[in-house]
Order: sequence, then structure tokens, then C-alpha cells
Amino acid sequence: MNRLVPGFLMAALWVLLLYVAPPLIFWFVMAVGAAAALREFFRMAVKTPGSGVRVLAIAASLSPVLAAYAGTPAAVLTGSYLALLGLALLVIFFYTAFADPLAFLLNAGFSVFYVSLCCGFIVLLHVLPDGSHWLLILTAITAGSDTGAYYAGRAFGKRKLCLPISPGKTINGAYGGLLAAVLVAVLLGCLLLPEISTLKIALAAVLLAAVGIIGDLLESVIKRGTGCKDSGTMLKGHGGLLDRADSLLFAAPLLYSLLSWGFFA
Repeated sequence: MNRLVPGFLMAALWVLLLYVAPPLIFWFVMAVGAAAALREFFRMAVKTPGSGVRVLAIAASLSPVLAAYAGTPAAVLTGSYLALLGLALLVIFFYTAFADPLAFLLNAGFSVFYVSLCCGFIVLLHVLPDGSHWLLILTAITAGSDTGAYYAGRAFGKRKLCLPISPGKTINGAYGGLLAAVLVAVLLGCLLLPEISTLKIALAAVLLAAVGIIGDLLESVIKRGTGCKDSGTMLKGHGGLLDRADSLLFAAPLLYSLLSWGFFA
């Protein structure tokens, strides 16, 4: 129950945000969410000489998702450059205060791409034609994959998928997750986007779910490397925001690319 109720509440709020909130509100919520996720990442992996520098670094790292308000990939890329520029200036001005300036640059710079740039593509997806539908399908793919992998792993899992990184994940669980992702994607695709080929949606679901699994494993690498069980405690029973959004973040740029390249045409 500690996981079920917050899970349903998050799902309901996400649907309302997708279909009721205007683009400005959606962008604002994504920016706030990205700031919270960056805070979790910095808490785990980025050492700063003080809270003031940490706030400035997080603010600089937010640039890609803030720039996504313009609605173009070029703006998000420009925001990424500005974020790296801001982090470089912080190191230059506070160089002697850092215990390890290079480690700060590498870890904080990674957060720009891992959190802010990927979140920026969620904003870009939302402003596309049928963007809310595509984001709902993407969310269902990543959530369905996670749920399917959990239950298939418990029922049939024996061989570990990646034992050193995530002992609980199994190969059969991954297969179950991919199957669940295809099923929910095809179902929602038929309901929301009936003009799109079912085969193409199924193929895209496999790709997006696989990338989502990589995103989940990547966060496990970060948590294992920093000795953290969860990225945070913001979501009761679900850990931190990054714990819930890791797969979605990693898959969003791929879906945007597939749409931009005309894969579903």
C-alpha cells in the first residue's frame, strides 16, 4: 500500500499534466522536476565546497531544460553548452575551494546530459503534434517494462542480467519487461494513435524499453558507486525522483529522434 497509493497518485497527476496543463505549466513542472533530480544527483555524486556553489552548479546544469521552452533541439543543445560554460566558470572562480575540481567537472558535466538534456527532450516531445499521446505511450512503455520485468523475474528469473550492477535483475525478467512494454504500447497506440502502424509501435516499444533498461542500470551504477540505496526520499515508498524517472529520461531522446526521422510515417 505504501507503494500503490503514491504510484496511482503520480500516474493521475502525470496524465493531468499531459492533457490539462498548458505548455508553459508543463515546462515549469519539468524544470522544477529536473532541479529536484539534479539535487538528488549532486547529493550522491558531486562534491562541492559549499551549499552556495552547489546551488549555482545546479542552476547552471538546468540550462538545457530551461532552453527547451523554445521548443527546438537547437535550443536544448545551446542550453547544454551554456551549462558546461557555467560549470567551467565555477571551477575557474572557486578552483582552490574544490577538493577535486576535475571530479566536479566530470560528474556535474555528466548530470547536464543525464538529467537536464534528457528532460529537455521530454519538453520537446510535449510540444509535438500528438505529443501528449506519445509521452503517455512512452511512460506506459517504461513503467510496463519495469513492472513486467519485476513479476517475470520473480516467477521465472534464474540467470542474472547484470549481477555486479543490479543483483535483482534477470534475463527472463528483461524478456518479460520487453513483452509487457510491447503489449501496453500496442494497446495505447490503437486507442490514441490508430493511424500509426501497430508493427512500428511494437518495434519502437522494444527499442525504447531496452534503452529504458539501460537507463535503469545506469542509475544503479551511480548508486552503487556512491553507496546510496535510493537517489532520495521525495516519493514515499518509491525512493527519489531519479529512481522513478531514470528509464523515462533515457528513452525520451530516442523517441524524439524516431519521430523526427519519420520512423512512424
